[in-house]
Formats: sequence, C-alpha cells, structure tokens
Amino acid sequence: MRAPVTWIRDHAALDEAMTGRQLADALIRAGLEVETVEQIGAEVSGPVVVGRVLSAVREPQKNGKTISWCRVDCGPAANAEAAQPAPEGEPASRGIVCGAPNVVEGALVVVALPGAVLPGGFAIAARKTYGHLSDGMICAEDELGIGEDHAGIIILPDTDAEGRPITPGQEALPLLEERDEVLDIAVTPDLGYCLSIRGLAREAAQACAVAFTDPVTRTTPPAHADGFPVRSETSGCPLFVAVTVEGLDPAAHSPEWMRRRLTMAGMRPISLAVDVTNYVMLEIGQPLHAYDGDRLTDGIVVRQAAAGERLVTLDGVDRALDEGDIVITDGSGVIGLAGVMGGEDTEITEATTRVVLEAAYFAPVPIARTSKRVKLSSEASKRFERGIDPGAAFAAAHRAADLLVEFGGGQVTGETVYGAVPVPPRQRVAADLPARILGHPIAPVEAERILRASGVDVALDGDDLVLDPPTWRPDLVDPYDYVEEVGRKTGFDVIAPVVPTAPAGRGLTPAQKARRALTVALPQAGFVEVIQFPFAAESELDRLGVTAEDDRRRLVRLANPLADTAPYLRTSLLPGLFAAVARNAARGQTDLALYERGLVFFGPAGVAPVPPVDRRPSEAEWEAINAALPEQPEHLACVVTGQWLPSGWAAPAQPAQWRHAVHFVETVAATLGVEVARLQDAQAPWHPGRCARFIVGETTIGHAGELHPSVCQAFDLPAGSAAAEIDVSALMAAVPGPGQLPTLSSYPILKQDVALVVSEKEPQAAVAAALREGAGDLLESLALFDVYRGSSIPEGSVSLAFALRFRAPDRTLTEAEATAARDAAVAEAARRCGAELRAV
Repeated sequence: MRAPVTWIRDHAALDEAMTGRQLADALIRAGLEVETVEQIGAEVSGPVVVGRVLSAVREPQKNGKTISWCRVDCGPAANAEAAQPAPEGEPASRGIVCGAPNVVEGALVVVALPGAVLPGGFAIAARKTYGHLSDGMICAEDELGIGEDHAGIIILPDTDAEGRPITPGQEALPLLEERDEVLDIAVTPDLGYCLSIRGLAREAAQACAVAFTDPVTRTTPPAHADGFPVRSETSGCPLFVAVTVEGLDPAAHSPEWMRRRLTMAGMRPISLAVDVTNYVMLEIGQPLHAYDGDRLTDGIVVRQAAAGERLVTLDGVDRALDEGDIVITDGSGVIGLAGVMGGEDTEITEATTRVVLEAAYFAPVPIARTSKRVKLSSEASKRFERGIDPGAAFAAAHRAADLLVEFGGGQVTGETVYGAVPVPPRQRVAADLPARILGHPIAPVEAERILRASGVDVALDGDDLVLDPPTWRPDLVDPYDYVEEVGRKTGFDVIAPVVPTAPAGRGLTPAQKARRALTVALPQAGFVEVIQFPFAAESELDRLGVTAEDDRRRLVRLANPLADTAPYLRTSLLPGLFAAVARNAARGQTDLALYERGLVFFGPAGVAPVPPVDRRPSEAEWEAINAALPEQPEHLACVVTGQWLPSGWAAPAQPAQWRHAVHFVETVAATLGVEVARLQDAQAPWHPGRCARFIVGETTIGHAGELHPSVCQAFDLPAGSAAAEIDVSALMAAVPGPGQLPTLSSYPILKQDVALVVSEKEPQAAVAAALREGAGDLLESLALFDVYRGSSIPEGSVSLAFALRFRAPDRTLTEAEATAARDAAVAEAARRCGAELRAV
C-alpha cells in the first residue's frame, strides 16, 4: 500500500513538523511494516511557477514536427526577468517554445523558469531553438517526475482544491502536491483495514496520540430498494449497495489533485468514473465497481456460478467459471466475477452517462479461492480476501456518487440497500489477560484505553471486559487477538523479551546430529552448499534422459505454481544444481564443487481433506491428510566441474572427475557411520561406462559418476562434469542405533593382506562382500589398497589387494586364528567370485 503523507494528514492531525520518516517509525512501532519512504519532487529545484498562455502560434517545421510559439504570463516578477521582452504593445510575458499538442491560448500551465533543475539533473536555461529564444519550459507530468504521461503538458484548473483562484506567478509545486512523501507499507493479512488511507490514518493518529477524522460519516440504513433492483442468492454476499448516478458528462475529466494522489498511490488515472472508484477504494478501503447503467438488463443478482458458465473480464480474458465462484449477473447472464474483476459487457465507456455504483461485502474465503484459481490478484480481491469494513459500503458508494456529481455534472437518482451489515462476534476477556500473556505490567484501565482507541466498544463486567469489535476489524475474533492488539499498541519494543526456561531434554535427535555432522563434513571435503527452489519442469527430465518408466517421472503438479514454466515439485536435485553451475559458468566461474540437501517429491498426490478449525483433527482425518501427501524423501546431491585443485609450482592442476563425486558419497556415508558398497551401473544422466551405484545391504541409495556428454550439452555444463545424488533418508535409516554400535576392544589387532585374481567383469564390491562374510566376526575392517593389471596375471583378469584387520573383543588373537579367518575369507571369495590367491 502506497500512502502519500499529505493524504494521511487529511484525516490525522499530525504535527506539521513531522517528517515521513518519523511517521514511518511511529507506524513500525505500532506493528506495521513500512518498507520505504519515497521523496516525491525532491529532484525538482528552482523556480517552477504557474503561467497563463496569452498566445500560441502553430509553426510547422521542416522535420515534420509542429511547435507552438507561445507568449506566457508567468507573473510580474518572472516577466520582468525575461531574456527577451514582449513585443511593444503586448502584455508582459515570456516567449517559450512548446511541442505539446494540447497547449492553447488561455490555459493555465506549469512553467519551469531558467535556473530550475528537473529530475535527471536537467537544468533549464534560455535557449535558441526553432528560430526563437525559448525562455523556460512548459512542463508535462513526466518532466516533473510526478507521472508517466508525456502526451501533453499539464493544464491546471482555474481554482485549487479549496476553491481559491490560481494566478500566474504562483508556485506550481504546492498546487500539484508534487512535494510529498509516500510510505510504501507491506500490509499483513490480518490488517486488511490498513489497505486504505482511512485505516492508516487511524493507526497514525493512535500511534502519535492525535485526533482522527473518519471519512466515513454515513451509517448503513435498513434494506430498501429505491434504485436499481438487487438481490443476493448466496451467503457469500450478505450486503449489496447500489447507487445510480445519471446525467454524467462523458467528457468530464478527473481533477488534477485526484489524478496526482492516484499516481502517487501507484494507480494510473484513466477516466472520471474509474478514477473516482479507485480513489474512494484507496481512501476508505471499500472496493467499488461502476456499471454502465444503460447496458444493464433487468436487476442485479448475486449468486454462485453454474457449471459451464464463462465470463470475459475487463482485461479481455475469457475465463471458465467454477461453482465455487461468486458472480454478479443480470438478465443477460454473468457480468462480473465478484470481488475480483468486472466483465466487458457492462464496463464504462467514453459515452457513458448513467452509472450504477456497486459497493458490496463479499466473504473473504470464496474471493481468495477464486482469485488464486483464476490467477488474478486485483486491488479489489486483495482487500476482500483480507476482510473489508461492511459498515463503510453505504458511505463509500455515496462518497463516490458525490464526487461524480461534483466533477461530472450528474445527479443521484436512486439507491438500493440489500441485506444488512454483519454483526462482529462479541468476546468476554479477563481484564488482566493482556498483562498475563504479554508478561508486561499493563493495567486493565490502560488495556481498556488502547482498545477504545482501536475502535472497540468496551464494557466492564466485574473482572472481565466485554468487547464488541468495530466492523473494520474482522481479525478480532479471539481473546488473544485482543491481547495482540494491546501488545502492538503498547509497543513490542517496550515489552522485555523473556526466554522461557527450556525443560530438561535428551539433546539432539540422531537425525539432527547427522544433519549437523554433514553440514561440517561436506564443506571440509571441499563442497559449497547452495539452496534452490523445489520447482521443476518436465522438460528438465527430458534433458536428463530419464525414461518414461523411471520413478523420477512421478511428478506432483502444483495447483498454483509460481511460474507456469516450472509447475511441478522436483523429483531430483540435479537440475537445480546444473542451473547453478550454468549461471556461474556464464559469469566465468567454472571451477565448482556445489552440493544441495533438500526434499524431493514423488507422486501420485491425493486431495487432502480440509479439517475444521474449531477442534483438533481426528485420527482418521490425520490419516487421510497424510495419505494424500506425496512421498518426500530427503536427498543429497553434488556436481563438480573444472579444476578440483588449481595448478601451482609444486604440481599441475587436478581436474574435477567422477572420483570426486564418488568421494562425496563416501564422505556422507563415513560421516553417518554407514558402510556402502558400489557397483557399476547405467543410469541417466550419467555416462553408462562411468556410473557407480551405491548400495547399503540390498537397498540402492543413489548414483555417482561422470555426466553423459549430451546432458552436459543440454544443461550448458562444462564437458566432463561429474555429479552424485543419494537418498539420504534411506542412508540415515541404516545408521546404527545405540544398541547396534560395535564393541570397542582393547586387545591388539592382527593384519593380514591378500591379493586375489578375478575377472575384470567381477565387481570389486562383490569380492569385498565375499571376503567379509567368509572372515566372520573376527574381521574388524577390510580395505582395497591396490589394483593390478599386467603380464603376470591372465589376460582379462585383475588383481585386487585387500588389507584385512582382525581383532577379538575379549582376548588376544593368535596368528593361527587370524590366518584361519583369512583362509576362510579367501575360500568364500573363490566360491562366490571365482577368485584365486595371487602368487607373490
């Protein structure tokens, strides 16, 4: 919400010396999020005055342009300093060249005189141009930095906003309200009333302890139908006000002060009727809609949409409607999507003379659902979905009607009020509850004062406060909402934070310990963590080379994705890491070792039931909710590119290879205390001959290796890049529990080495598993320390040398026992893998 400070001052009697920054600080202390304070007009300096065009002579130029040579009365003082006096016999004035098409004789304009500096450092001086000495500049909105319109110059009215005549020589910037400060406020969902000047001025007045003038001065009368007929057939619209204005001048324009305020508030002026509805919405917080009364047929009916109905909205989009949508209809069918956007068929045109103004209250939840479903967040829907003030609908409709009559020359010919203002819920709260919950000495009388200033009707009943919230505070529905209100207005900066004493516990869980250990171990191993969005596109799986049968094709589609280009939840971390590498490589950084830890999601996902909010969900409801959720294992992935180690005087550069991706997985396993085995495999997106599959027992936990060249090309990765991805949830499930930890022995270890000749096709992991099983419980560790291929062994064979370490938990092993265990291990490897003990 962008709020000009001058507009807030219209309703809050702020100190004239208070700056926008000081007001922002006060609102921040009251709990609002003021993001910026923008200085409007700060870039304009020097003389900028009102001028009256005495004459404007059109002069076509050789370049095809037509300029106007103008004589402009800029007031006695400015005329006396003209660089070139007026021709003899003519009134004192300045000669100015103007290229705008709307400059006409008699118009009041804004003139920047020599010595003025406009936005962008543009200095004004008398200049010879188009054969004339131009002694100043007649300004357009964009040249003063107060808008984007450059179609013509600013034409001022004859009187200011208070009815006083505007005269040549008068300072122009105050008339335009050009020097102002605008607060940019991020309004939280529970403070929807602050999406209006009325709400912000109320907060400002309370924060600064000054008087507040409410722009809403009319109360909603009982239901009656003296104007356009209206009825509601849905509980989502309990109140609908329609005011008819006839006899409007289609050529009437919005006053300059209104256009300026709309522009500063971030809205583009369009036409009188549209500008008035936007202005009142910003001022009071009630969204309005203006219908062309001559294009309406029969009466207005508010109802739920029917299956198959469609509507072309004001933005020109043909939208399919849902039975959950609330729609506005007349005799011709659907004419508006309630609370979101109107329809094309009844929109205001340049010929409209009869306007029917709509000011209704729509329930927040249906509007929020419709807005999200159609992916259309309008200024109206932002307010309705947060909850507006139903008590202001009648006043807002008449405020807009009054402005149309004042500036459009029409008259109010009828009004209809259907329904009534919903009554907010009453609460009974213990008078000392705010003090007890906030932990701050707040006397009941102080809490009562704060709540009254917030518009709450407070009655004391014994030790309790009976509270009736105002209609503009739909967030006050629970006793603790009132506690929050008292705390916010007291100022959370003055409430001392007290950390509760933590109960005795058992420390971190095993999962927490494992995650923290990985957070230390992986950076120590040379990897840098990145965090990516968990969204994916199906085309990414195509580029990975994932087959149709692969589990990674079990995508979960989002109902409301942030971007249509990535409408799914990811099933792999690798595409996000590849995108990070591509971004870095495009900026010249190719030596990378990145990793990410995060959830992946596997469908199908069901539709979770929506549990009630007035009680805890039942066990059956919890089961149904959990059953609808997709599988969400935690994965770890890495990608390495470029040089693992740079070149130096001591050694050449070491390229990043598949070995480093394998090292990543083994580092994770070692950190968690899990022993993994690896087998050769073929799995996208890795190179078929350079891919390792990691297993724990019979469970595959992931893969690592060099990426396929086509994948590197598809993702703009450096050639030879390597990657790994593992299911860390499955790996952590294999972490030994407290009762599974090995017993530490204080007895000496015995070392035995064996070299086995096996076929090159035999996986090293299979040989190691056979040795481990054959050696039995006395084997403490086993490690491969040498691989040999050469003439001393048969062709097609490989020699694998293993270091075996034996130890008993309760005694010192003899050499004979260790040798027997080694021989048993070799025998098992021979039986299962065809291994032969290599002769030395």
